[in-house]
Amino acid sequence: MLTWTSAERRARLEAIVPDNDLVLPVRRLARNGFEAWYEVVAHDHEGYVAKDESGLYEAGLARRRLKVKQKGWTVEEDR
Repeated sequence: MLTWTSAERRARLEAIVPDNDLVLPVRRLARNGFEAWYEVVAHDHEGYVAKDESGLYEAGLARRRLKVKQKGWTVEEDR
């Protein structure tokens, strides 16, 4: 089993996935949670996922990640 940190995994994926219009990496926000939230609101994004980049990557749902969404945002909305 591979054991990469989230940061190492992202770097490897960015190195092998070509830069094109079909595959877009998730944008990184400010490291400070409050600053990141202001970016989410300012750009009218659904929310963000907070995680520790130095922690080991876990596939699937993990308690080490926290998804923060704007109030009232639903899947059916087309923003």
